[in-house]
Amino acid sequence: MSRPLPIALVQAPPRPAGTPVSGFAEEAEAVLRRFPQTRLMVFPELHLCGIDEAEDADRQLQEAAVPLDGRRVVELGSLARDLGVWLLPGSICERGPAGELYNTALAFSPDGELAASYRKVFPWRPREPYVPGDRFVVFDIPGTGRVGFSICYDAWFPEVARHLAWMGAEVIVNPVMTTTSDRAQELVLARANAIVNQVFVVSVNTAGPPGTGRSLVVDPEGLVRTEAPGDGATVLTDVLDLDHVTRARTYGTAGLSRMWAQFTDADTPIDLPLYGGRIDPRRWHPGQGGTTPS
Repeated sequence: MSRPLPIALVQAPPRPAGTPVSGFAEEAEAVLRRFPQTRLMVFPELHLCGIDEAEDADRQLQEAAVPLDGRRVVELGSLARDLGVWLLPGSICERGPAGELYNTALAFSPDGELAASYRKVFPWRPREPYVPGDRFVVFDIPGTGRVGFSICYDAWFPEVARHLAWMGAEVIVNPVMTTTSDRAQELVLARANAIVNQVFVVSVNTAGPPGTGRSLVVDPEGLVRTEAPGDGATVLTDVLDLDHVTRARTYGTAGLSRMWAQFTDADTPIDLPLYGGRIDPRRWHPGQGGTTPS
């Protein structure tokens, strides 16, 4: 059996905040013309919210922030419907109900519905002004599998990928806007998060300027399937077979390690003082985090 998911990762410079969705629509349409079999199209973090670093960043973000029920989000949903693909346009600057700002990743179904929204749990402090999100988010692509969101710096915290895998994610989408010299470390983290959770990790970074690029796709055993060699604008394509996740967890990474089968119900729970909680062997199974996307 096979569960193929054709993807396109668009490594591109950010679009200026507040510019019409029509320009982004032309960009996405051009990608689909080049790669018509694409089913999941992914853009970098804050792709629709580029700001001029020489100007007042806080003011620009306040002006660019939009609510999830606003016109801009509706227009993005309409674009997904017109394209007929799962559209992940990167994250936006979301204005919350009390005026707070969130760095929020969006996923639109081919029907144009907002299938998932995820507020970045770990904004990069002190540089990012966003309020942290308070939950992990997955969504289902019917007939294929489950996808989880992390945004950029989230990848540095293993709790995020572990929880997404526990919630049943087989692919973790990590939109990134890295402009600094630590992209090399992020590439290691992408592989590590894939290995220890036996999931696909797709990390799509902003192109230069200002980004450092090097987007990549990692398989559930930690092997890099494809990677952009530098910071130039490019599109990475691949077809993920989500049954690879099932195979890795059943037979083990490299035919050996089966981390999700580590415990038996007879094992004693392990206290986790850091979290004020514990690992309960009876709950150590992917997919137990619930089947309803947040």
